[in-house]
Amino acid sequence: MKVKIKICGMKYNIEEVASLMPDYLGFIFYEKSPRHIEKSIPMITSTIKKVGVFVDAEIDFISEMVREHGLDIIQLHGEESPELCRELRGLDIKEIWKVFSVKDKFDFSVLKEYENYVDKFLFDTKGKNKGGNGYTFDWSLLKAYPSKKPIVLSGGIGLRELPKIKAVLSTNLPIEVIDVNSQFESKPGLKKIDELKLFMNEL
Repeated sequence: MKVKIKICGMKYNIEEVASLMPDYLGFIFYEKSPRHIEKSIPMITSTIKKVGVFVDAEIDFISEMVREHGLDIIQLHGEESPELCRELRGLDIKEIWKVFSVKDKFDFSVLKEYENYVDKFLFDTKGKNKGGNGYTFDWSLLKAYPSKKPIVLSGGIGLRELPKIKAVLSTNLPIEVIDVNSQFESKPGLKKIDELKLFMNEL
């Protein structure tokens, strides 16, 4: 199966990035992020799914953003409970992704409670920021992944990670989406089009 691409932290050159036709564009609805989207999302083709990224947000706020921006997917990047994920299933969205931050070790047993309520598990690098830290975690930890749910692989992925990505994609891990962000920026939210194009072509 062909791996899908998500370009996250969209803020400035949104239409230009959309012209590359990634599978997903990510928009961050978290005020503490330098990539916080504070304007209307421009019209983009419906074949690109819009992912709204939230950090411990109230369900009413998430619901409002889904309606206002026509979000397809909710990505939960905080300490959201399985119960909240269950409640969010009532919204008019296609998928819920739950993020878990990883560094040198990870207890995969925490995934079990979320199994019935989320569509994908996203693994990101644990760092001082909620995403966009700019470096990868130890992907070999994913060998212990116990679920059949698709994986979104995130955290510091750039051009130099291409050989490593191709290697991990050749395993039997259910990696469905590669999520890129800070390694393709000239400043937070402003993406480098040529480098993104090269990355997508290589992948």
